[in-house]
Amino acid sequence: MINFEEELKKFHPSLEVEDAEDAIYNQDLTDVADVLIGMIKEVKDDVLE
Repeated sequence: MINFEEELKKFHPSLEVEDAEDAIYNQDLTDVADVLIGMIKEVKDDVLE
């Protein structure tokens, strides 16, 4: 049977996960809202021309 208390004592977070977390949070990613705003600006520019 698995002794969960012992297994929890052995647990150490993976450095790769921490590195990935930093990389994800430190990036300025384009989301759907940014894409839609860009599309609306393009349409407005085309209409004004």
